[in-house]
Amino acid sequence: MAYERPGESPLDYQVCRYGQSKLLFRGPKRNTKQNFIAFVGGTETYGKYVVKPFPDLIEQRLGVPCVNLSAMNGGVDAFVNDDSVLSLCGRAQTTVVQIMGAHNMSNRFYSVHPRRNDRFLKASTLMRTIFREVDFTEFSFTRHLLTTLKTLAPDKFEVLEQELKAAWQARMDLLLSRITGKVILLWVADRAPDDTQQCRGLGQDPLFVDDAMVAHARAKAHGYIEVIVPEDVKKQGTHGMLFPQLEAAAAQEMYGPATHEIVADQLTAVLE
Repeated sequence: MAYERPGESPLDYQVCRYGQSKLLFRGPKRNTKQNFIAFVGGTETYGKYVVKPFPDLIEQRLGVPCVNLSAMNGGVDAFVNDDSVLSLCGRAQTTVVQIMGAHNMSNRFYSVHPRRNDRFLKASTLMRTIFREVDFTEFSFTRHLLTTLKTLAPDKFEVLEQELKAAWQARMDLLLSRITGKVILLWVADRAPDDTQQCRGLGQDPLFVDDAMVAHARAKAHGYIEVIVPEDVKKQGTHGMLFPQLEAAAAQEMYGPATHEIVADQLTAVLE
């Protein structure tokens, strides 16, 4: 671990924009006028606190520009209607799409910020009708909202969870249909898609995504890579990561350099 002043990041992400997209991407900005590989995903692909996330490692190994179009806490909503991102993906040799959770998306129960998808904006009339006892003005983030609802009313929560799954499948169908080039789906998690064992809270990331949902998405892609992070790698904690002292707890929840090396190894073998 390394840090400078509290709250000041020792890692420069060199954020940039592509086209007319309102999203800020991790840089430095790549040349997209020649052959390149695009990466779409959330926090894991962005590589927060990691000096070289797996898109950068793959770029070094293949000698092909790798454009990191990921968004911190991003869900499918961040990309599915972004014409600039979709245009880049259509021109890329290949687009790697990380399988993201189903919680950071607008659905029939609630809406999220169109770019910062972890931000809860508004509960629908349906949500307010089912969860009458809840004051939704208390929530700013989707995880806090869903954790509270599951604790207060686990029976009602099952209806909400099924809606999230259905919305995810429909939105993934839409995203994959709008990417005109070759697509490889990427699963990066502590669990396999068919691991449905009960655990505390909402479950393990990507939240609410199961093997049936993954199988449905795989049928619409050109390839699929599954990376389940080994226990010995998880035990390394924040080794090799750079973050401010005040963000140490957040860094503990992120994947470190060793995980990015594993992902880069598996993806490089396919992309070659």
